[in-house]
Amino acid sequence: MDCIGRKLLAALLLIAGSTTGSFGVEGDRVVFPAVQQESDRLQIHAATDVEAIRPLLLDFQQLFPGVSLEYVDYLTNDLFRDAERTCKSDTFFADVVLSSSVDQLVKLANDGCASPHVMPSPSRVPEWANWREEVYGFTFEPAVIIYDSRTVPPEDVPRTHDELADLLRLKPEAYRARIGTYDIQASGIGYLLAYNDSRQAPTSYGRLLESLSRADAITRCCNNEVLAEFQKGNIRIAYNILGSYAYAAHLKNPALRIVLPRDYTLILSRGIMIPKRSTQKRLAGAFIDYLLSPRGQTVARESAFFFTEHAPLPPGVDGPTSVMESGIGRPIRIGPALLAAQDRAQRSRFIADWSSLMRRVPSVTP
Repeated sequence: MDCIGRKLLAALLLIAGSTTGSFGVEGDRVVFPAVQQESDRLQIHAATDVEAIRPLLLDFQQLFPGVSLEYVDYLTNDLFRDAERTCKSDTFFADVVLSSSVDQLVKLANDGCASPHVMPSPSRVPEWANWREEVYGFTFEPAVIIYDSRTVPPEDVPRTHDELADLLRLKPEAYRARIGTYDIQASGIGYLLAYNDSRQAPTSYGRLLESLSRADAITRCCNNEVLAEFQKGNIRIAYNILGSYAYAAHLKNPALRIVLPRDYTLILSRGIMIPKRSTQKRLAGAFIDYLLSPRGQTVARESAFFFTEHAPLPPGVDGPTSVMESGIGRPIRIGPALLAAQDRAQRSRFIADWSSLMRRVPSVTP
């Protein structure tokens, strides 16, 4: 299915499965009509599953009942490509751009594609989640390991990157083609996490990548496709899944268990920026303020993204009570260091090295 097909399917599923609020489709856009008579419309283009962020969108409309929201769900690389193209042509793209691939947002901002927004309470944002008041991080999401408790015995559960690599070496047949992760050629967030793994622990990353290759790891474009393989029983363990998506899947399937790696856990903050040609910059700024407000963060923790920096882990997650206080949390800082990840030559070399070891294999029947 192509990108447009994915967006249409997501929109139709959202409408079919929704029990609160009203929705409509305009082309490939999911539309959240204003609660009252429409006075404004905010166009949000995002690489974030609409079902995940829906509670935040609906709550924002309670504060701004005259605002309709148009929401387009992209794959990360497609979002970056379209935002970059319209920036270069100096044409309108969206009022807000939102993505888990914060390195791509930093690249856009560095190229002059963003409008700054000064928050009324800047202290609400961790210093590692704000770059030049142009790209803000609004979530706290660990990159986790998930496993199927029905098919992975307790002694096999990996709690560090090295333990996962060792498991695949010691029990190759038990987990051959039963391990899932991102295809970093297709996934911007997969590339970002892999790149940071390689910088955080080069030796461990190299051993793990080799083990994943030997185990014929199943690679997919995005969180939801990896999780879909898990739900079908095609994989037993998945690596580097975003905690928010993993926990949402756990709530539907308690056999899906979540582990925060104890050697280190990468922390991603999903980013948001206002494009320079946004026609609703004041309203876009109000949306950023809402996402980072105590109210928005409460909704995010309880209904959308589940993890926050200063709250205990959600129930049932295998990890320390506080990710940051325990010392295992490694936030991916939103800032100029991420430009290295988007350097064209370096990116090409990194993906080529990954591709030389990893090969895409078809799904297998359990």
